[in-house]
Amino acid sequence: MTAEINKGPLLGMRHVQTLLLFFNITCLYIGRLNVGVAVVAMTNAESTNPDFPEYDWTLTQKSYILSSFFWGYIITQFLGGYLCKRYGVKSVMLWGSFASGIFSALTPLFIGFGEWQAYCGIRVLMGFAQGLIFPCIHQHLARWSPPAERNRLGALSHTGIECGNVCAMFFSGMIAKSAIGWPGISYVSAGLALAWCAFWFVFAADNAEESRYITQEELHYIESSLQHNEDYHKTVIPVPWMAIWTSAPFFALMVARCCETWGLSTLQAQIPTYMNGVLDMDMKSNAFFSALPFLAMWIMSYVYLIIADVLLAGNRLSLTALRKIFNSLAFWIPCATLIGIGFLDQEQKNLAIALMTISVGVNSGATIGSSLNTIDLSPNHASILMGIVNTAANVVPIVTPLAAGLIVHEDKNREEWQIVFIIAAVIFFIGNCVFLYYGTAVSQPWDAVDYLTEKVPDLAIAPAIHEAGKGIDGPSQKSMILKFH
Repeated sequence: MTAEINKGPLLGMRHVQTLLLFFNITCLYIGRLNVGVAVVAMTNAESTNPDFPEYDWTLTQKSYILSSFFWGYIITQFLGGYLCKRYGVKSVMLWGSFASGIFSALTPLFIGFGEWQAYCGIRVLMGFAQGLIFPCIHQHLARWSPPAERNRLGALSHTGIECGNVCAMFFSGMIAKSAIGWPGISYVSAGLALAWCAFWFVFAADNAEESRYITQEELHYIESSLQHNEDYHKTVIPVPWMAIWTSAPFFALMVARCCETWGLSTLQAQIPTYMNGVLDMDMKSNAFFSALPFLAMWIMSYVYLIIADVLLAGNRLSLTALRKIFNSLAFWIPCATLIGIGFLDQEQKNLAIALMTISVGVNSGATIGSSLNTIDLSPNHASILMGIVNTAANVVPIVTPLAAGLIVHEDKNREEWQIVFIIAAVIFFIGNCVFLYYGTAVSQPWDAVDYLTEKVPDLAIAPAIHEAGKGIDGPSQKSMILKFH
């Protein structure tokens, strides 16, 4: 062991993997979220391209379409976590993304045959395919990211969420108004997904040891930093289900992600309808201003990332304290702005757009605040944790459009939209309170490879001792974990 620490090349295959994950998330979110703009285009052809069919769907039917993706998405989360541990991340992500692209390409054909019911059906199938992927992403980050770079690489890859939001909102509106009309939204989304599959097939690898392009220097850096034995990548580590389900930090994470998803999915799904109805914007300006909040979110995600790097590099905050502060900013500022939005109408368009942009932009801090927390709690079981958390969190986007459909009977009614936004604000506030009290970024005792075989697992206790007293870490891990041997 030398005193010099090998940090590997400044740029290497770990960054290529991060870039591939970024583009994958971007493509997935474009396919997932373009429905908000597409539905407006299909039901109001005069505002886009009148050469394509127009459908007379009710608000309730629209809400079914907006939520249908998540009917399939929640079913395959657990399956995705299992399959990537069993067959490897590369294969599962490849086939999941490929299937999502094919279903996107078939969407206009399905709508032509069966209108909104068929639209719901193809969105469910797309949800099935995409549900496999996010557990794989967290497992891939755990296998490829040295602990010192994990927050940075994880946050960089997840900025694809904001990029996908911007592209889905902005470019979908432009495509709908173009010569290819609203069917072109699905075709472009499909083309992007299938193009990504080609790059993933060539450059991806389940871990650094299996990469054909990695240098020996970078391989040594990654594998030595992960501190595991030589057979680690070939070993299937048993999942400590009882310990996971009785872990207070894990439940705090799950509550936080569910509450964040409620607030954000309300904005993602309802912004086009809100702007078209309450603010009386046509489709062209709607596309731009619908994308603007998510452009702010994309920019702010890099601001958060830079600040996090500075704070962690200087040891000014523990990772737990950093996550809680960022999560508080991401949750509590939108509480105030969401309530404010509900009291505005078309005479205050600029203020409404500003508040909505602040709400969504500031919320990007939730990626560093809580989204990456699965890898903190258990790098070895990150895909399983993500499968559980994403299953719970993505029940929420099924409910939010349906709840909005029950509350908003007339999309020009400002008072009804007030209720929608106030509910989202309250849920944001409560979710962060739970995460502040119980959450942590300390690796849990049940993450140990030998947790189920050793009577007293000590592997993950050291980090807890190291972080004790360094910030707003909440209750001690010893008091908050029920161990089952």
